[in-house]
Amino acid sequence: MSNQDLQARKNAATPRGVGVMCDFYAARAENAELWDVEGRRFVDFASGIAVNNVGHRHPKVVAAIRRQLDEGFIHTAYQIVPYASYVELAERINRLAPGSQPKKTAFFTTGAEAVENAIKIARAATGRSGVIAFDGGFHGRTMMGMALTGKVIPYKLGFGPFPAEIYHAPYPHELHGVTAADALQGIAQRFRSDIDPQRVAAMIFEPVQGEGGFYMAPPEFVRGLRALCDQHGILLIADEIQTGFARTGKLFAMEHYDVEADLMTMAKSLAGGMPLSGVVGRADLMDAPAPGGLGGTYAGNPLAIAAAHAVLDVIVEENLSARAVQLGSQLRERLARVKSDVPQLAQVRGPGSMVAAEFIDPQTGAPDPAFAKRVQARALERGLILLICGVHGNVIRFLFPLTISDAVMNEGLDILTDALTR
Repeated sequence: MSNQDLQARKNAATPRGVGVMCDFYAARAENAELWDVEGRRFVDFASGIAVNNVGHRHPKVVAAIRRQLDEGFIHTAYQIVPYASYVELAERINRLAPGSQPKKTAFFTTGAEAVENAIKIARAATGRSGVIAFDGGFHGRTMMGMALTGKVIPYKLGFGPFPAEIYHAPYPHELHGVTAADALQGIAQRFRSDIDPQRVAAMIFEPVQGEGGFYMAPPEFVRGLRALCDQHGILLIADEIQTGFARTGKLFAMEHYDVEADLMTMAKSLAGGMPLSGVVGRADLMDAPAPGGLGGTYAGNPLAIAAAHAVLDVIVEENLSARAVQLGSQLRERLARVKSDVPQLAQVRGPGSMVAAEFIDPQTGAPDPAFAKRVQARALERGLILLICGVHGNVIRFLFPLTISDAVMNEGLDILTDALTR
């Protein structure tokens, strides 16, 4: 079996709408390394888009899934025959999620499902329908997810009309001259021109925008959101799907702030590669939907629940929040060293190991997506997998597993340095 043969079969059998970055096919993976069907090895700085924070096939995650397979069951549908592991994981998340009020958690399958259900819960709890989202935000590929997402190409292209009463406001981008005050003023403008705040159920934001370019929300912006929500009876939803589970140096990114969200979505690294997502929030809000209003056939699958328990154990046992800070500092130091040789490198940003590098044309200051793509391609030739993001496609984001060894991390950084300077 060759990559070329599989590529031809893929093109014949699957639609072009499922965009695929690499032209090689995975055969196996271990921690931060991946091998294709022809035996080529790659250092993985993508982690399945921030899913493998504890690495590929962490032994404790594998053992937990195998134990559930061998000694338990694969599926009962939690809504038909429930199981203790679901309840126990909800109890753990309720204890771990930031916030002082009593909480409840519901589990789903994908990040988009978590977002959809967070909006449902907010509408049921408030009796309102409007939602404020933000430019550059990404919340999934379902119809509601696309409506909330603040980027047209490729996510919204050709798919409208979208659900009504979704409004977008600016998100703070220091590099591009959008301050926290500007962004808050943008919400005020929405209230003046688009929707009465008394009709808004929720505001949904990413504490660090993922697909949007790894812009971290300034503390004064998050405080301003909280104040506006409190003033108008609006719920604040923090989308932690990409930021959660130690990636930013905290278990959840909202722990970097001194205010609380009412609801939080989670997915990606929650279950170490198994499909699992969830919504955690104030107990009174979570109880707003009627019985049967939340759920799904595969929601809270027992194999994924078992994996999530193991992931939470690994994060504590291996101190991955501190490891995220250490690895992120190492990456930023390496990028700082090459800055004088790479005039296109405009900014390195992001908390913990949620780090990104943004590239611009040094002559004009315009975004330079072509340079970012060249760096990505050069790195891939040398065996390093990198991801591009940002509204302009000019940002490289780094999402290596937090369990990566020092040797493999240094190897990846050496390849990155070569790709940047050549």
